[in-house]
Amino acid sequence: MEGGEVARCADVQIHMEEREITVKVVYYGPALSGKTTNLQQLHGLIDPGARGKMVTLDTSDDRTLYFDFLPIEFGTQNGFSVKLKLFTVPGQVMHKSTRKVVLAGADAVAFIADSQRSGAGANAYSWRDMEANLKSNGIDFEAVPKVVQFNKRDLPNVKPLQEIRKAWGDVPTFPAVAIRGEGVIETFRELLRLVYRSIDERHAFAQNFGVSEDDFLKGVFHSFE
Repeated sequence: MEGGEVARCADVQIHMEEREITVKVVYYGPALSGKTTNLQQLHGLIDPGARGKMVTLDTSDDRTLYFDFLPIEFGTQNGFSVKLKLFTVPGQVMHKSTRKVVLAGADAVAFIADSQRSGAGANAYSWRDMEANLKSNGIDFEAVPKVVQFNKRDLPNVKPLQEIRKAWGDVPTFPAVAIRGEGVIETFRELLRLVYRSIDERHAFAQNFGVSEDDFLKGVFHSFE
């Protein structure tokens, strides 16, 4: 590729001249499942030099009205700059159109579910809603990198992990108590691993740009050390 060319992998943008890649990650799930809390925890854990200001637009009842946004930027060993744009969507049913807009151009999705048995219906609705919105945005639901975090493991009447993993099959699932930071990094790390593998499969990232999976992951997670 020539110097100023911009390559695309799904919606991932790889800018050759600037040696820069931009990835959009969306945290999806039912209302009050912990999407904003995940971003707040990441914001607190990441080296301030590697992340920008977190923007949160919420209502008086502490529910996300439009979206949260957290930018993260890091460099790889061979001089590639990786820019991650993390978003959340509002979980309430009435904000369906907003969720579709925020999900447009997503390169990966972290689905944040409520572990309580009482939350099963909302989880199922939100998952179907996510699938429909991805497809409406022209995104391959089966191929897009995605993980599921079962949050609120500290609350009563939660589903056992064995039952959860049996029900969700091949989709990577992670237990979490996001308000305490538990499971937040693990969820994020696995999602970025899947993002890298998707880019590499579609774009021969390691071969063409000399960025290995370890290099990619070390770049962002060095910021947590």
